[in-house]
Amino acid sequence: MSSFRKALKSKQRDHKERSQLGFRKHLGLLEKKKDYKLRADDYHRKQKTLTALRKKAMDKNPDEFHFKMIHNHLKDGVHVIKPKDETMTEEQKKVMRTQDIRYVEMKRVSEMKKIERMKSELHLLDVDEEKKNKHVFYVDSKKEVEGFDLATHLNTVPELVGRAYNRPTIETLEKKSIVGAVDPQRIKKLAKQRELQYLRLSQRIDREKNMFVISQKIQTRKDLQDKVKKVKVCEETETAPAVYRFEAKRKR
Repeated sequence: MSSFRKALKSKQRDHKERSQLGFRKHLGLLEKKKDYKLRADDYHRKQKTLTALRKKAMDKNPDEFHFKMIHNHLKDGVHVIKPKDETMTEEQKKVMRTQDIRYVEMKRVSEMKKIERMKSELHLLDVDEEKKNKHVFYVDSKKEVEGFDLATHLNTVPELVGRAYNRPTIETLEKKSIVGAVDPQRIKKLAKQRELQYLRLSQRIDREKNMFVISQKIQTRKDLQDKVKKVKVCEETETAPAVYRFEAKRKR
């Protein structure tokens, strides 16, 4: 019985691989089975990958359309993706991420009221005092053309001929006193203030248009969440949302 136990213990003894021999230590560590197993598994894995790629290349259809094959091109052997045109400004992206359509509409209505108020105050006067439209006067002869005096024809003083607004006649100037600034420096200062007001009005109009575009884009994204068949008609741009044609569905 004791000999049987000794034999059983000898069979259950762990296998120990030998270490590198003393005279071969200059060659480095002796490769063990676990090291070889890792190297062999890595080799077989790479071979399987290459075999799968060769099979995929053999089964490939040369006329098949691949995603991004139009918007990519090779440059010095490297795939380069063509940049897409931006359809939204950074300000629009920021507002759409943080604000709701109700808030945007509220701000847009507020801007519209401020614009109407500024228009009523400015009366749409010409800032540069330059007439955009031409006023043509007709005469009967060349002699009248040579002796034509614009101030006399308009019945005003020569100093007010170049003004496109507030150009009183001589009778009005004689009967009534001029109300407002007369000093040239004061007039120049008022013109500068009026120009600044027009600049602010232009900025508010641009802001109101931008708010309107943002609200339309938010509404379009909300409409796309509905489970209704739709087809895109026009792409989205910086100044307009994308246009979709929805399937007509009869409601009960």
